[in-house]
Amino acid sequence: MARRFLLTISCAWLGVFASGVAAEPPRLAVAISIDQCRADYLERFRPWFVEGGFRRVLDGGAVYAEAFHRHAMTATAPGHATLLSGVSASVHGVVANEWFDFSAGKVLGSIHDPNAPLVGAPAPAIRAPGGMLDTDLTASPVAMKAATVGDQLKLRYGAQSRVIGLANKDRGGIFLSGRMADAVYWFYAGRIVTSAYYRKELPAWVADFNATDPINRRYGQTWDRLLAKEIYDRVQGPDEAVGEEIRHGLGGAFPRRIDGGRPALDAEFHNAYRLDPHGSEVLGELAQRAIVGEQLGQHATPDLLCISFSQLDYCGHSFGPDSHEIMDSVLRLDRVLAELFQFLDEKIGAGKWTVVISADHGVAPLPERVAASGRIEAGRIDYPGMTKAVEAALTAAFGAPPENSAWTVRDSYGYRLIPSTLAARKVTSSAAQRVVKVALERWPQVAFAWTRDELLDHTIVTGPYLEAWRLSFDPERSQDVIFSPKPYIVDRANNGTNHGTPYDYDAHIPLVWYGAGVPAGVHVERVGSDAIAPTLARVLGVPPPPQAHAQPLF
Repeated sequence: MARRFLLTISCAWLGVFASGVAAEPPRLAVAISIDQCRADYLERFRPWFVEGGFRRVLDGGAVYAEAFHRHAMTATAPGHATLLSGVSASVHGVVANEWFDFSAGKVLGSIHDPNAPLVGAPAPAIRAPGGMLDTDLTASPVAMKAATVGDQLKLRYGAQSRVIGLANKDRGGIFLSGRMADAVYWFYAGRIVTSAYYRKELPAWVADFNATDPINRRYGQTWDRLLAKEIYDRVQGPDEAVGEEIRHGLGGAFPRRIDGGRPALDAEFHNAYRLDPHGSEVLGELAQRAIVGEQLGQHATPDLLCISFSQLDYCGHSFGPDSHEIMDSVLRLDRVLAELFQFLDEKIGAGKWTVVISADHGVAPLPERVAASGRIEAGRIDYPGMTKAVEAALTAAFGAPPENSAWTVRDSYGYRLIPSTLAARKVTSSAAQRVVKVALERWPQVAFAWTRDELLDHTIVTGPYLEAWRLSFDPERSQDVIFSPKPYIVDRANNGTNHGTPYDYDAHIPLVWYGAGVPAGVHVERVGSDAIAPTLARVLGVPPPPQAHAQPLF
């Protein structure tokens, strides 16, 4: 019996090694989210990838070709919060990038935290000219209600393991890294910054990098295509397309001068810089400096590096997924990843690190491109008309709201009922919800609408999108009535495109694993993004986040 037992154990371990699962966790795990990266990009642009970047992980890793977000609100903050927590907003609470807060009387960002001012940001006098898009100078993950893989690593090993986040965009790095991260650093107004939630001052390696002025020195330089124009024309169509958003002095076609359209460097340059793939190159260099500065992969216990590349998101919003700009951005990111993977081989050791690559969401095509076929309905949401119809329906049902007031506040893909108006007209929230729902479903650009009551009543089961919206619904933070536009109806007023729906172009994301503990192969079964966290936890040898429910992928 003893010999049979030993034989059984030996065979089991042989099976583990044969499957490619490491007997020990990697010294460093790298979780990469590519903001607004559609799954089809990795196949569409694959012929032009270099050997060491995407091609390396696609050829030698575990590729899940049918990976999807299960939740409906496919936006940056909810997507990043889901990737390493294994749960959706119904649990982690990050329902959108921002939401209306009645107690504050305004919309607040998902990372808003008055107790966590930015650390390392330039003075307001430098920041003000041109007007930055960001107005909230605070940031932390306090809105996050769920634990992440990084939190589990810190709970297991404490200070022995490091969890570091890096990002172009604050909320991407913050929610990917979790509440217990040692630090998260992101781009702001030409600088690499953090917030007081993590530390009181920038560490020397970040300060030294800022001293090289990696972002501002890009002012006045040119972004042109990496390859011949004819290749982009063949794959993506013409450079200039109807519906593209031309802003920040970038012009309508290549080559593009990165200066914000200003004679001297100011904040409008920083706005233009967000669309420039140079930002991916700087973030890649920052990752290499973080590995050295934080001694990642050099500890007795595993470390975790979370990286959110967001340049594709800024670029995609303006030019769409079928643009020359997006193709060039992906190809340049591919070169950045090749350099990073080579650096990991040199500093950590080949076979001693693991990477997972995914995305927070995809994006819809430019509606003008879709409409040009003449066969598919496409367009842009008429929010003023929609809100007027909702208010008129409520007034017809219950009378006019009090003077200088309204019935609702629109909040992203939904409406909130104003409590003082309901009280003044003695109307129940449930009754008003039903009226708003009917008004929205009559609006020609809306596919369906759900009330708060319906979302909370789990005895109601009528199709996949209801369940997707339930995963995106938090009773404390979500609207009273939500809706989804029809496919190819975009939530953007005049030009450019957007995301935020449960449709495949927004929900279908890349998912590729590579390195220590990863059995190579291509998988075509449909999997959810909620499986990433328990899989990464297993690779690292720590318990999965306590609220995660999906089974590990391998």
